[in-house]
Order: sequence, then structure tokens, then C-alpha cells
Amino acid sequence: MAEVDSAQYPVDDCRPLKADACRYAATLLGLLLIALLHLNLSLDHWTLNFPEGDSFTALQFHLASLPRMVMALLVGAALGLSGSLLQQLTQNRLVSPMTLGAASGAWLGLLVASLAFPAFAAVQGHWAALAGALLSVGLVLLIAGRDGIAGLPVILAGMAMNLLLGALAIAVLILNQQQTRGLFIWGAGDLGQIDWSWVSWLWPKLLPGLLLLWLAPRALTLLKLGGTAAQGRGLNLWPALLTLFLASLWMTSAAITAVGLIGFIGLLAPNLAHLCGARTARDELLYSALLGMLVLLASDAMALLLSRWLGEQIPTGAVAALVGAPALLWLSRQQRAAETRQSLDLPRGRERCSGRTWWLLASATALTALLGLCLQLEPQGWQLAWPSDVLWSLRWPRLLSAAAAGTGLAVAGVLLQRLLHNPLASPDILGLSAGAALVVMISLLLFGQALFWLLAPIAALIGCLLVLATLVLLGRKQQYSPGLMVLVGMALAALLNTALQLALSQGSSDSLALLGWLAGSTYRVSALQACVLGVGVSLLIGLSLFWQRALDLLTAGDGIAHGRGLDVPATRLALLLLVALLCALVTSLVGPVSFLGLLAPHMAATLGARRVQQQLPLAALLGGLLMLLADAIGRNLIFPLQIPLGIVASILCGSYFILLLLHRRLS
Repeated sequence: MAEVDSAQYPVDDCRPLKADACRYAATLLGLLLIALLHLNLSLDHWTLNFPEGDSFTALQFHLASLPRMVMALLVGAALGLSGSLLQQLTQNRLVSPMTLGAASGAWLGLLVASLAFPAFAAVQGHWAALAGALLSVGLVLLIAGRDGIAGLPVILAGMAMNLLLGALAIAVLILNQQQTRGLFIWGAGDLGQIDWSWVSWLWPKLLPGLLLLWLAPRALTLLKLGGTAAQGRGLNLWPALLTLFLASLWMTSAAITAVGLIGFIGLLAPNLAHLCGARTARDELLYSALLGMLVLLASDAMALLLSRWLGEQIPTGAVAALVGAPALLWLSRQQRAAETRQSLDLPRGRERCSGRTWWLLASATALTALLGLCLQLEPQGWQLAWPSDVLWSLRWPRLLSAAAAGTGLAVAGVLLQRLLHNPLASPDILGLSAGAALVVMISLLLFGQALFWLLAPIAALIGCLLVLATLVLLGRKQQYSPGLMVLVGMALAALLNTALQLALSQGSSDSLALLGWLAGSTYRVSALQACVLGVGVSLLIGLSLFWQRALDLLTAGDGIAHGRGLDVPATRLALLLLVALLCALVTSLVGPVSFLGLLAPHMAATLGARRVQQQLPLAALLGGLLMLLADAIGRNLIFPLQIPLGIVASILCGSYFILLLLHRRLS
């Protein structure tokens, strides 16, 4: 019997090796088949005998199709390897260059360099991209701290950084439309090539990836034991961490410089590698690079197919996001509901709100509105004077729409935070604004500007309801955990950004009009629309005040609310519908605005408004004040040019939110 057992052990030891060999063989076979499909999609007919000679078809094949395929393989390998390295370093399966803010930082850095130093960016743009990525990731890691890297705080910090840098990037694009029009397709991630120059540029810069496959596995294996244990086994911890982080960001920056923003590959490939059985550090690194090549090449083949079918150029990044966003939602379901809420709570403030605070905020709001109405540029400089009839007709609608939008988003944020027991719930973080904007964008592209203002409210409401349904469906099982809500919002925001880049890449008049609306503008709002927005928001806020007792009970818990006779499901559904109406009305007329719905309720609670009866009106007052202030800054900062209100509000509130998280981390 012993002889039989001893004979079985070598067989058992070989099983993992055989499984790994089969896994790699199947993946390589799939990669070969997709490569053949990819090459044939660039031709007019299917063939295994690719063109030779000096014909146009042969030149197109050798100078466009082949370089494009090789570029997809290089970029996919770089992003997959980079994502696996980051996930193993942080022990966090939701970390990637996208979720850490590295991709958006690199994009913004390269965008600014392309405008300020075009000659430098054309030759050394990867250094600008690396600087942007390092700055973004450095802030994210500082916010999350050592204990938050392996959990949801780093994802929250990364999303906040993505929203803030995205707002800055859109501001740069709007202020330099003529110079940046050619960057729209690049911003959406385009693998199209006209020769081998970019391939020749990129592959030497990815050679550190080969060194990583050789040197990194030992360090990554020791890090799984913990920092102290790794140091005890001879690992020089901080130099190793810094070197591996820099190598990952270098590969990401080089890839973004070559082809633009392509998200989700660095998130999806390592998770697929783990699901397929890659367990050792070296195996996961190598297999993630291989799967990155497979996923990106398949996405590019799909982009080629859609481009042929629709007759328009479809960027590869758009297709990758259409695949990756649902994957992120699926990964979010794997997160445990037991993730602590305390690690995501924001700092608390006073226990009571004094009457002096109310008077100061009301006075500041009135003064800001008066300055926005009366401040004007005269030949002798800036003057305060009552506006003329023409200025009056132009200014009062935008002031009314700004104040109404701010109060509406603030009240929506209060309702969401109370309903979901989540201090991070807001229309932008949960993706409601993104969902509304996405459906409005689709309606604009389908029906044009003629019916835009008529269909926009309906489309925005449909988008908000779809997002709310997704949140309820995904969140009920996990009790609406903050981490899940953040990930859903991140996926929807990525989809919106992809659709935006796709629309802008077409360069039509509708797409350029869409850019101004998506930036959150009030100068396009007419007097009738401002009145509709003001009256609609006022009525909806009045309804929210009617539900104050229900909100108090729901805040205490569903069990307590049910024991007091409240129909919890019906009440929650009615209040979520109220939130959807508020978000749809504001987004359809003004556009999406980030951070305001999160910060206004928090600021009200910090000032002492703990109960619903106080928090709702105080948050509404703060929201109106912030939007009026943003409108005044956007109109006067670079006069006679204007910065859209939504961009200024997102930058102001986003910067405050980042500072708030930093203060929480360092205090």
C-alpha cells in the first residue's frame, strides 16, 4: 500500500504543472485566433494569405494593420503587468492604474504639456505623463495611508482624484478647443497606426517589464507575509516598494503616451488571471500580461468591427470600457459587506448649529448673489452698479439656475445619505449624475439639438432611475455598503467619460455643444428654463420637507421605522424617486456637477445640523452659496472668457474634499 501511495505523490505534484501548461496553451491559442481575426478585419475579405508587394492594400497591411496589432499586444501586456504588480503590492484586487488615479493623472499631465510645451511633449511626453501619474498616486496613497491601501479607502481616494483631475482636464479642453480638438480621439484611447514609429518608440520603454518578471516575484511573495515578516527575511521594504511602484507607473505612463487613455485592462487582466488559477507571484505577473494582450486585442478587434459597421471611427478605449465597466460591477459584488464603515466616515464637527451660523450663511448667500448681479467691467475697471436691462436679462437666469441647481443637488445628497446610511452617498459618487448625463448624451446624438431641451429632462430621469435600480439591485444583498456604492459610481463615471470621448472624437457641432453642457453651464440656460428649474426644485424640496419624520425613522434603522408603523419599502421607493427627479431636473438643464451633493450635506452636519429638520435647509443654503460662488468665479476669473460653472464647482468642492481626506489622515 505504501508503494502505491508513494507512486501517487509525483502524479499529484505534476497536476498543477499540467493545469498551468493547459491554461497557457489555451490562452496562446485564443490569442493567435484573435490576432488572425484582427488582421483580417483590416482587409475587405477573409484570407490567410496576407498581401505582399507594393500595392496599396499591401502597404496598408504592413504599415497600418500589423503595427496596430503589435501596439495592442505591447500596451495590453504593459497594462496587465502594471495592474498585477499594483494589486500584489497592495493586496487589493480593486487596485489598478485607473482606480489609483494614475491614468487620469498621466492624461492630465500629458494634456497640459501638449498645450504648454508642444515641442517637449512631442518628444518627451512620457515624462509629463509620469509626473502627472506620480503626483496623483502620491496623493491617493497619502490620503489612504498604510492601513487603507488594502481596503476601500484607497478606492475612494482614487475615485475622488479621478473626478477632480477629470474636471481639470475638461476645463483645459474647453479653454483650448481649437488646440485640443485633435486630442479628443487620443483621449478616448486610439490604437490606429500609420507606420512603425510609435511601436519602435514604445517597446524599448517597456523592457523594464521583463526585469520585473525576473526580479519582482521574490519581493512580492515576501510582501504577502506582511511588512514586518518581509523585513525579517531580508527584504529592504521601502526601496523595494518604491521601485516596484515606479516601474508600474512608468509602464502605464509610456502606454498612455503612445495610445491615450485605455482603462480597465489593468484591473480586469489580473483578476482574470487569479480566477484562472494563477497563484504564485511570477505566474500572476506573466499570465496577467498575457491576458492583457488578449483582452485588449479582442477589444480592438471589436472596435474595428464596429467602425466598419457604423462607418465611424470607434476608439479602442471606448470598447474596453464597455467591457470593463460591467466587469467592475461584477467585481464589486465580490466585496464583503463587512467592510467597515468607520474607515470611510468623514470627520464630525459641532454638536449644534447656532442661529449665528444661519445668519452668516444667509448673508453670505445674499451678498454673493448681489455681487454676481452687480459686478461688471467698465472702461475704468471693475465696478459695482445695478445692471442695465441687457445685463439683467442675461444674469438673473443664470443666478437663479445656479442657486436652484446647488440647492437641488444638496438636498438630493442629504436624502441619499439618510436613505442608504452612507456618509459618502451623493448623486455624483453613486453615478446618478453620470447615468443621467449618459442617457441625455445618447438622446442628443440620436435626435440632435432641435429636440434636446424637450427630451433632456425625460432622458435624464430615465438615466437616474436606471442607476437607482442598479444600486438597489446590487446593494440590497450587501446592505448598501459604502464600498459597493463607490464602485458602482466609478463604473458609471468611466462609461460616461468613454461616451464623452467617443462623441467628441466625431467633431460634429452637436458633440461640441455637448461639451459645454457636460461641463455644467448656466450661460446656456434661458429665462424660461431657469424659472422651470427654480419652481421644480422648490416643489421637490417642499416634498422632501414633508418626509422629514420618515427620514428620521429610516436613519434610525429599518427595524425601528417598521416598528413605528412606517411602510419602509414604499417610503424608500418614494424618496428614491424624489432623488431621481431632483437629479434629472438639475442635470438636464445645467449638466452634471461633481462633489457638491456630497460636501454640502457634510458641511451642514459639520456645522451642527445633525437632525433632518436642520440638515435639509442648511445643506440647501450651502449648496446654493457654493454654486453662486462658482458661477461668479467662472464668469470673472479669465474675463472675457468664461469657465463653466460645473467645472469651477467640481474643482472647488473636489479640492476641499481632497484636503478633508488629507486632514482626516494626518490628524
